[in-house]
Formats: sequence, structure tokens, C-alpha cells
Amino acid sequence: MSDNKRIVLAYSGGLDTSVAIPYLKERTGKDVVAVSLDVGQGGESLETIKQRALACGAVEAYVVDAREEFADEYCMLALKANAMYEGVYPLVSAISRPLITKHLVRAAHQFGADTISHGCTGKGNDQVRFEVSIQSIDPTLKAISPIRDLSLTRDVEIQFAKDHKLPITQTEKSPYSIDQNVWGRAIETGFLEDPWNAPTKDCYSYTDDPAFPPVEDEVVIEFKQGVPVKIDGKEVTPLQAIEEMNRRAGAQGIGRIDLIEDRLVGIKSRELYEAPGAVALITAHQELENCCLEREQHRIKRDIDKRWAELVYDAQWFSPAVHSLNAFIEDTQKYVSGEIRMTLHGGRAVVTGRRSDSSLYDYNLATYDSGDSFDQHASNGFIEIYGLPSKVAAARDVKFGNGIEVPENTVE
Repeated sequence: MSDNKRIVLAYSGGLDTSVAIPYLKERTGKDVVAVSLDVGQGGESLETIKQRALACGAVEAYVVDAREEFADEYCMLALKANAMYEGVYPLVSAISRPLITKHLVRAAHQFGADTISHGCTGKGNDQVRFEVSIQSIDPTLKAISPIRDLSLTRDVEIQFAKDHKLPITQTEKSPYSIDQNVWGRAIETGFLEDPWNAPTKDCYSYTDDPAFPPVEDEVVIEFKQGVPVKIDGKEVTPLQAIEEMNRRAGAQGIGRIDLIEDRLVGIKSRELYEAPGAVALITAHQELENCCLEREQHRIKRDIDKRWAELVYDAQWFSPAVHSLNAFIEDTQKYVSGEIRMTLHGGRAVVTGRRSDSSLYDYNLATYDSGDSFDQHASNGFIEIYGLPSKVAAARDVKFGNGIEVPENTVE
């Protein structure tokens, strides 16, 4: 028997989640509320997706244009953290899941649901991201996955859709599993599961072939406290900055990534990514930090950035650890303001110029020309004191016969 509670379903508009609406109703006896977000993935309009959800049997359809929210509150945090999982992947999916979850929980509260459903399998990272995020926001809510928990396989889906005359068009299944938003695009499965197979042209959508680039493109990006605010002198919002750099860097084939990735669930997976805007913006942001962060602060932040990316990848967006790291990262951005000039061409974003009123680069200290303000005589005392521990330790080694051996001079 069903109680009067409902299920909130993360609804994409595709076959899997369209079938899930009546399937969940039949298997659980609960009414289903469909929730859809636009995070810059493109494709069908929210209104089209909403009407399909209702036609498939949803009692309510909650849709929201979350592009600005995603760019402002999620992508910009990832940019400030220079977030690159395993050094190369800018967390395309990992940063969207907490935002989607927040709206799923909001809908659950609004529409009287006690369960949230998602379309993840038991092998992926996203099941963990959704369910840990749900628990972090509202521990009283339950989570269920039709594919993982209710044996909703693709052949069952197709037959179920036919039997129930669902208003969805059957199309040839893509050989890939694709997740995309404004920050980037993830491509996996199919023939890519053999890591010896090279990607083919049809894998890519956000980027053109870097082997045949157009004329090089010079761009100047202005940042204010770590956030891009102007491109080539024109004011932009975070969303506009990402979209503009997606277009320009994508045209040059920048941001193609192919790696064997360590998944949270303990398996290795072959993944392709396209993130032209993210890669170009992170490249520019890192170079501005090179100018504006104090040495020890910068060293610590590089370690923090790595851990931030790992924690967020591992479903810890709402954790106390990430909350504390966010405070450190935000504090470091106080003086990360200025301009970076880059050349975009043939798959590479190369920084060619940097300037900032808050830069710690001092020409008068750095120059070797006349006018140098650096007191070179001070280095004698610095070296003596800095090297003192090594000098004392070396003397002890020599005393006990453990000094570093120097080869005899064999030159005749």
C-alpha cells in the first residue's frame, strides 16, 4: 500500500527517465514529481521537457533555468580552486550534481515527497554524489534508482514504453553515455571502453579538430577577485564568460581530454571530456595567481586546490572539509585581480601577457638592468643563515665518516 507521500524524480526528458515516471508509480504506488534543470546542456526547451513529463504521468513538473546559478555559485568556485581532478579533468559532472540535488530537495519539500529518484547505475560516481548530497541537505529523505534498484534495463524500458503507449520517440541509441553542461561535456562507454581505441570525430561536439585550426585568436580576460568580469574590454557575467570562451577556445580545439580515471567506486574508467571554456579560464586564472599570491600562500593553495578537486569529485561538496577549504580559497582571491592576455590556437591556450595593480611582481626587484633595487649584498648573510642547518649536519657526517664522497680528479 502507498502512503500519501510522493517521489521526486530527476528528469532529463529522455527514454530512461520518461519510462521511470509510470514505472516508479507502478512499482511503489507513489505519485511522481518530475524535476528538470537547465545547467547549459542545450537541447530541448524546459517547457518541452515539462510537457513530456506531464504526458508520461508526472503529477507535477518542476523546471528551473539554473544556468546563472550554476555559473555563479558552482563554476566560479571551481575556477577559483583551479579544480582539475587528477591534474586534467575540470569536474564537469561533479559540480553540477550538488546544484541539481539542492533543487530536488527543494521540490521534495514543496510537493510533499519523502523519496528522491535518480537515473544512475551502480557503477558510477553520480549515484554517490546525488545520495550523499541528499543526506547532507535533508537526512530524512530516502533515495532510489530505478536502473540500479528496480531492474529497469533498456530492453525493459523499451517494452514498457510500447505497452504503455508513452509519448516518447524511439531513436537509435547513441553508442556513448554523455553528460554535458556549460562547464563541459563528458563522453564514455561504447567502443571507448577499450582504452586502445582512439576517439573518433563523432565523439566531439564542443570542440573542433585542433589539427586544422583557424587563424590564432588573441583574447584578454580581466578578473576581479578571481572572477572573470571582462573579455576584450567588454563586461561579462560568469555565464557569459564561460559561454564566450567555450565558443572561442572550442573553435581552436582546446580542452579535449582523454584519460584513464580513478572512479570513486574503486574502478578505473576510460573517459573523454571537452571543456574548452573551463580549460582556458583556469589557465588564465592560474597565471594571474602566479602574479598575485604570496609564495607560501601560493604553495599551500596548490595543495588545497588538489584536495578540493578530489573531495568534490568524491561527492563531498556539502562536507565540512570542503566548506572550510572554500573559506581559505575565497580569502586567497582578495588580490587576484588584473588582466591576462592569451593566444588560442591549435588546441593550446598560451598566456602571453599579464598585468595587475595588485601583482607582487616588482620590475625594479626583478630586473638585471641598471635601476635594480635589490640589495645583492644582503644575499651573503641570507645564504649563510639559510644554509647553516645543512652546514652543521654535513660537519657531523664528516666527523663520523659519512660525508659525501667526491670522486678523485682523473684528468691528466
